[in-house]
Amino acid sequence: MSQLLRVQCFGVSSDGFGAGEGQSLDRPFGHADPADLLSWAGATASWAHRTDPGGTRGLDDYFTRDMPRGIGAEIMGRNKFGPQRGPWEDLDWKGWWGDTPPFHTPVLVLTHHVRPSITLSDTTFRFIEATPAEALRQAKEAADGKDVRLGGGVATLRAFLEADLVDTMHVSVAPVELGRGERLWSTPDELLDRFHLESVPSASGVTHLLFWRR
Repeated sequence: MSQLLRVQCFGVSSDGFGAGEGQSLDRPFGHADPADLLSWAGATASWAHRTDPGGTRGLDDYFTRDMPRGIGAEIMGRNKFGPQRGPWEDLDWKGWWGDTPPFHTPVLVLTHHVRPSITLSDTTFRFIEATPAEALRQAKEAADGKDVRLGGGVATLRAFLEADLVDTMHVSVAPVELGRGERLWSTPDELLDRFHLESVPSASGVTHLLFWRR
């Protein structure tokens, strides 16, 4: 069985931005409010960060519940791990994810400044400098026969799309405009030469876009 590279629950604004300008330790999404892009997911019963009972069921919950299914490794860009730029000056800071990251798999972090691997709970972060194709090869090896999730951010998604490595993609479009920042697309129609696309509106107000290879 072939291993797929999957994008899941990646949120963008109605004008195509996945993050705003000015990312910092206190503002992982820059000037954008992450709740504007991802509140639909946080409201679901299956949201990985939920600490209290309850939450919504239905379509939105299906997508958050599906997140870990069949995933054996994740690839993310350095900016998704943290806001540091250049050489790693603070090795004691271990990312935005806390002592128990939600990944539960090996995570390959793409960076031009390699640092030693770190393990938090059942998640090991490996920091590699590699092309998209080489990163995917290493991730598939680490995934032990399961699929690989491409976690973001926007620049990482664009690099893997340009390398034609993405097999399936789920993007949620929130009814908010950001105007500036990290832009995934001007319109999702840009991908229709390579992907089928189905658009599914949700009662939460977001629209779920499902892409799969032609």
